[in-house]
Amino acid sequence: MLLYFVFSILFLYYNTPCSAARPTPAVTTTLATEAATAKDSNHAWQSFASFLDARKGSHVKGISELKRYFHHFGYLPSQDFNNITDIFDARFETAIVRYQAKLGLQITGKLDFDTLNQITAPRCGVPDDAMFHKLHASRHYMYFPGKPRWTRSIPMTLTYSFSQENLIKSLRLSDIKEVFKRAFAKWGSVTPLSFVETEDYVFADIKIGFYSGDHGDGEPFDGVLGVLAHSFSPESGKFHLDAEETWAIDFGLEKSKVAVDLESVAVHEIGHLLGLAHSSAEEAVMYPSLKPRKKKLDLSVDDIQGVQALYGSNPNFTLGSLLESDISTSQAVDLIRIRLSQWWITLVVALMLGFT
Repeated sequence: MLLYFVFSILFLYYNTPCSAARPTPAVTTTLATEAATAKDSNHAWQSFASFLDARKGSHVKGISELKRYFHHFGYLPSQDFNNITDIFDARFETAIVRYQAKLGLQITGKLDFDTLNQITAPRCGVPDDAMFHKLHASRHYMYFPGKPRWTRSIPMTLTYSFSQENLIKSLRLSDIKEVFKRAFAKWGSVTPLSFVETEDYVFADIKIGFYSGDHGDGEPFDGVLGVLAHSFSPESGKFHLDAEETWAIDFGLEKSKVAVDLESVAVHEIGHLLGLAHSSAEEAVMYPSLKPRKKKLDLSVDDIQGVQALYGSNPNFTLGSLLESDISTSQAVDLIRIRLSQWWITLVVALMLGFT
């Protein structure tokens, strides 16, 4: 697959982006990650470094596969990839500039270190061209084309269920259910939506299951270190996770370097199920990438504003209280830094006096 070509070229440090999503009746999204598996780290760095600071006019083996990468994610227009070259041309430079601008990187037009790190980071497979709609300086949240949403009356209750035939043995079902209960609750706390688990999988609004390989939706999973999960925009309700990944609920218990936090992925994919596309705000749970052994659990202001624009606000939620909490936390951190600085100065002065 395309992203495995990128993997073989870059010998990624931690992960590669996930595989391309093919057109479906509902917009498909995939969240993927790969861990670093290169045995020869020096060789890995040499391969990575061969792209470093490449710029217009450069000819570097493997540029053609990076062009395919940028095409898939919406930065290069359609072209004849049978005749694609390894020349860093003007169109590729424009694609890099768009990519850097969209993901908040320094705009250099080159394959600099930060840009290559972002390319090799785990990310969601939906093309980023969905992110170009309604971009505003003060907001980053985006919607799928047509702005689909669940169209029932507000307040709304959506049911979810787990496929009994498609589960994993590495985690207890009761623990998995607790994870998803928390993930759904995060979205329910800021909207007039309620999420209720049901045993009736057939008639549930949202259907959750763990699958391997080709599982009948046109988006086959590719085994360990490949695609993590995919969900579909409203009102499909399909939420599939790769059964062969190392899913973790507690990193204290799961020591694998490629472990992925189940709750973080669940929160992200539920956002897609509700109608949110990817945000360009790095702090948002709807940002395209998530590294292994990292957590991103709390909805940002950007996530909240995006989903509330679709469904309205939970009457018990006020955005002001969230902002005040963020400010209070920031002020507390600043106060701690001041206290530590004062303590350090006092200690230094005391030591100096002791030597005199």
